[in-house]
Amino acid sequence: MKRIVSIDPAWGITVVRISTGVIFVVHGVQKFAAGLGGVTAFFAKVAIPAPGVMGPFVAILELVGGILLIVGLATRWVGLLFAVEMLVTTLWVQIPSRGWTASDLDRALLASSLLLVLAGGGRASVDAIWLEKDQ
Repeated sequence: MKRIVSIDPAWGITVVRISTGVIFVVHGVQKFAAGLGGVTAFFAKVAIPAPGVMGPFVAILELVGGILLIVGLATRWVGLLFAVEMLVTTLWVQIPSRGWTASDLDRALLASSLLLVLAGGGRASVDAIWLEKDQ
């Protein structure tokens, strides 16, 4: 089949990267706005190990990591951290307490994070600009 319009698929990755980053930034801001004490208490309630450390870590990861994704810096590494986070939230928190359907967002963010680990930041990312300079 002849292709009428040719669009680089890396632009699709860019859309996923920026969308994922925005979602994580919003969730990180919400955690700070609600208070890290509440995040820590929730982590303790769902038996996350070291909730006093993990609560603030996840809040910072979501805020700073989301910003890094938006600009496309350290995309694969941030994507890996988010993939681990979403794997834990899906299997440890959402599915056991609320069921399969309630884990939709977590599973979608897991998939988008894995895409970023495997494919990188796509176009219009700091990673792509730096990699292009090295070539």
